[in-house]
Amino acid sequence: MKTLIIAEAGVNHNGDIDMAKKLIDIAANAGADLVKFQTFNADRLVTHGAAKAKYQIIATNNTESQHGMLRKLELTEPVHHELISHCASQNIGFLSTGFDIDSIDLLIALGQDLFKIPSGEITNLPYLQHIGKLRKTVILSTGMSNMDEVEAAINVLEESGTDRSKITVLHCTTAYPVSMADVNLRAMQSMQNKFNVAFGYSDHTLGIEIPIAAVALGASVIEKHFTTDRSLPGPDHKASLEPTELKAMVNAIRNIEEALGDGIKRCMPSELDNLTVIRQSIVTSCAINKGEILSAENLTTKRPGHGISPMLWNEVIGQKAKRNFKKDELLET
Repeated sequence: MKTLIIAEAGVNHNGDIDMAKKLIDIAANAGADLVKFQTFNADRLVTHGAAKAKYQIIATNNTESQHGMLRKLELTEPVHHELISHCASQNIGFLSTGFDIDSIDLLIALGQDLFKIPSGEITNLPYLQHIGKLRKTVILSTGMSNMDEVEAAINVLEESGTDRSKITVLHCTTAYPVSMADVNLRAMQSMQNKFNVAFGYSDHTLGIEIPIAAVALGASVIEKHFTTDRSLPGPDHKASLEPTELKAMVNAIRNIEEALGDGIKRCMPSELDNLTVIRQSIVTSCAINKGEILSAENLTTKRPGHGISPMLWNEVIGQKAKRNFKKDELLET
């Protein structure tokens, strides 16, 4: 199974279209399947007096409101067209998370047919209903939520018209960055077992090992923030991967996919040359005369393994030698 890898550019463009295009180039070069941005209007998303989260205050190092910060990070409709075109030229899919109903409608008009619901909207009933009515493929992030809230969101999407088979639930911990103690990776499997949905992981840890582990545990979607430079100002840069790290993560995930295999235990082609070299056969531990009774006193097991298998030891014991044997000879069948 091929993992859908979403390189989350988010708002790490800092409002600069040239930087946004550079992020697209980085994601494409890393081998990600999709590069994801965020579509929102600050006036529709947040009140003018709303405070920033603690991590946003630290990362931006200023006292402006959340509204003021987000206003600088909006992407206009013409910019969306330009970014979609650039994605096409780099052979990578474009995706954006719409944070309000009007933004969702813009993405529909732009031809988007996969909709990512951010963790903050998992309790937004009108928003969920609007997306559910589209009957499109949905990826639902579940940061800050419990099982009841996840179930309620899935039910709203389903009751609004989206079949459960089109929903992938992403486990997520909404902290920037996330400590290892708060990752709780097995929650992915708990949601899959309880809700019978595909599952994945949206990662905010530092480094690349946790998304790789998520794939090993069965995640079908991985989302990870990345940036051109972690030292840049902005709310999400510090919890993002730099270009070489993103590429290393993608390569590692592709290796894990291949290594997981089909689950059928068998001797693999690369092992065949070693089979007879490493396995053992029944051999003589001393000289044996023809007609002598074969026993534990005159037989042992040694490499190589192209003689009689030691698994047939009990059948061999008690038989008569068919010929004279020297010490350290393999018995014949």
